[in-house]
Amino acid sequence: MTTISCPKCGAKVGFDAGTKFTKCSYCGTNIYIDRSGAGFYYIIPFAVKENDAVGMFRRWAAGPTKVKDLDRLAQLAGVKRQFFPVYMFKREVNGKEQVSVEPAGSTILPGLHSLKIPAGDLKIYDASFDTSGAEIVQPDIEMLPYLNQLPGKAKEQALVYFPVWKLDYVYNLKRYEVVIDGSSGEGFASEFPVRGSAAYIAVAAAGFIAFAAEGLLAIYNLPIALGAMGLTVVGIFGSALFVARRM
Repeated sequence: MTTISCPKCGAKVGFDAGTKFTKCSYCGTNIYIDRSGAGFYYIIPFAVKENDAVGMFRRWAAGPTKVKDLDRLAQLAGVKRQFFPVYMFKREVNGKEQVSVEPAGSTILPGLHSLKIPAGDLKIYDASFDTSGAEIVQPDIEMLPYLNQLPGKAKEQALVYFPVWKLDYVYNLKRYEVVIDGSSGEGFASEFPVRGSAAYIAVAAAGFIAFAAEGLLAIYNLPIALGAMGLTVVGIFGSALFVARRM
């Protein structure tokens, strides 16, 4: 059996080889053990409530890249509170402190690779912390590969449980997933129904052809060509507005 010092109270804590998680028998602090050493468990409380998370999802779904009326037509199929694990590294680089965050759990959601730790929101995760029934996602990615790539001198390394809302929704009989940052309200998704581009391409092509023809006409009759170009501009603007509102 090996022993380490509890990062909170300093007591010696024993653990067996291969153990990843242990708890201090004196103060109850959870301790994450990695081949690179021991560090704190931290956790960030939820700042976004469920109703607010649903509203943020609707606003995300109304974005310009989403299919039209997704915010109205998407049917919520489930809302879940989770604490997602990330590693927080504090390093001293050229005399300045740098903080980086990397996922400790497997994910394909791009936003979870760039979460920001809110200043002052870190709480020590021990036996006294109330998760209110939120799921604790256990890490399955080692810390060591990240450490080998980080610059500078190590100041602190920790496992942080980050609050997220996981929302499942159905659109056109297909199921999708969105994650709302439980701290900032930012939305992340690896896949979502996108707005079609065919109508926009058609408008652009028609405008290009019209301007090309009017350019040739200008060689023979400039006033008429300029008048036609003005009408084309109005037509393109009106067509683009129609497509944006209806498609």
